[in-house]
Amino acid sequence: TNPKIKIKEKRMKNVAVILARGGSKNIPNKNIISVCNRPLIYYTIRAAIMSEVEETWISTDSDQIAEIAYEYGAKILIRPAEYAEDTSSSELALIHFCQNIEAENVVFVQPTSPLVSFKDINVGLKMLNSYDSVFSGCKEHWVPRWEIISDIYLKEYHWTKKSRPRRQDKQELIIENGAFYASPSKLILKSGLRYSGNIGVVEMPPSRSFQVDTYDDLLIVEALLKANPWNK
Repeated sequence: TNPKIKIKEKRMKNVAVILARGGSKNIPNKNIISVCNRPLIYYTIRAAIMSEVEETWISTDSDQIAEIAYEYGAKILIRPAEYAEDTSSSELALIHFCQNIEAENVVFVQPTSPLVSFKDINVGLKMLNSYDSVFSGCKEHWVPRWEIISDIYLKEYHWTKKSRPRRQDKQELIIENGAFYASPSKLILKSGLRYSGNIGVVEMPPSRSFQVDTYDDLLIVEALLKANPWNK
């Protein structure tokens, strides 16, 4: 069977899509680099398949990624080259996906977040009954941040040395951890964005909010996966 599927199928309620282009600067072939003896993309495919989505798709420009993803049970949508360049936004690939694969809700899972669990995705799907869109994130306690003005000059970022606040006096913030986003397909097509309208958050712990962008990230993620394989 040819895995390079590019057809409109019957309308599903919930589908997952993992955007995995072949190019990567910091880590060559990052999406299929070995993590605990599995390609990185395996972990998000498994989380999506184990969740309550009806289908799991990979949108890619890479034949190698397509073959590997197909082996792990994902369906394949080959992405045009103009949507897979270094400067191409994820939104362009999402719009292309929604134009080709019919579904009510689309869960955009990022392959660089191998610590996401199928349970997180299920929470997000349930929240779509109350919100227009949802994203995954974690709480961040306040820490002093510094803005880089030049090579020799730093400036406090939203605080001052003369009145340094206590952590407990600052409001907690939610930061996106990049694991996944969920939104109705028609809303993605209408807004051109991964989320819009009334937005909710699926809170994940910081220990599972790491993204693989550097080799240091790989070391951290491998250690965490060995300690607790989330999607068994």
